[in-house]
Amino acid sequence: MVSFPPCKINLGLNIIRKRSDGYHDLSTCFYPVPWRDVLEIVPAKDFSFSVSGLPVPGSASDNLCVRAFRLLEERFGLEPVAIHLLKILPIGAGLGGGSSDGAYALRILNELFKLNLAKEELRELAAKLGSDCAFFIEDKPMMGEGRGEVLSDIEVSLKGKFLIIVKPEVSISTAEAFASVTPRGAAGDLRSVLENEPVSAWRDRVKNDFEEGLFKKFPVMDAIHKKLYAFGAIYASVSGSGSAVFGIFAKETDLRREFESLVYWSGYLD
Repeated sequence: MVSFPPCKINLGLNIIRKRSDGYHDLSTCFYPVPWRDVLEIVPAKDFSFSVSGLPVPGSASDNLCVRAFRLLEERFGLEPVAIHLLKILPIGAGLGGGSSDGAYALRILNELFKLNLAKEELRELAAKLGSDCAFFIEDKPMMGEGRGEVLSDIEVSLKGKFLIIVKPEVSISTAEAFASVTPRGAAGDLRSVLENEPVSAWRDRVKNDFEEGLFKKFPVMDAIHKKLYAFGAIYASVSGSGSAVFGIFAKETDLRREFESLVYWSGYLD
């Protein structure tokens, strides 16, 4: 069985407070983006996991696809499978590619073995894999709170808007990003702004709290952000806590020559 795990961008990301368990409470909107990895899981005599495409750091046992299988294997006694991941989405970009792979592994295994797990059950399992994994059980924009795993519906649509994502040769770990940010509390009602104000008003209202620290440490990200606005982006921001910078445009725009040495993706949003 083959699936195509997508990535996401964050529309606003407010770091509210540091919790006693070491995590941070945040408020953000996850928006799905049709830039995808390819994940295949088939029954096999012995369990195996393989990767092609972009190199994936870490041991196979730590990969979220493998952890997803082990999670369900422990609970349901699954038969062995062969998992192959074609890695296309860049790592350390803040696009949630690894989280998406783990969540889609749960979705495939649920279907493959006819486990009949409801979405809520899958979301609970996905949250055990990582803070934003639960979002990828859904196929729609969601408001994320808590560590990002507390999800609720939000009425926001970028359908028909054109998205450009640019990633410099910088990979940022979540721990590294959080080390350089100071919680500021809730910055207004993010949900209300996203639901009720046009994208053209977001530039001064919808902020990612990681940006200031990341732009200082990695000026190339700041330069990309400024260039996207200079070429007509309605709204531009950093995605999550990573190094990818995105711009939302009213119509199709080709900036490949402006960023020809960097990782670049563009396409219409659903």
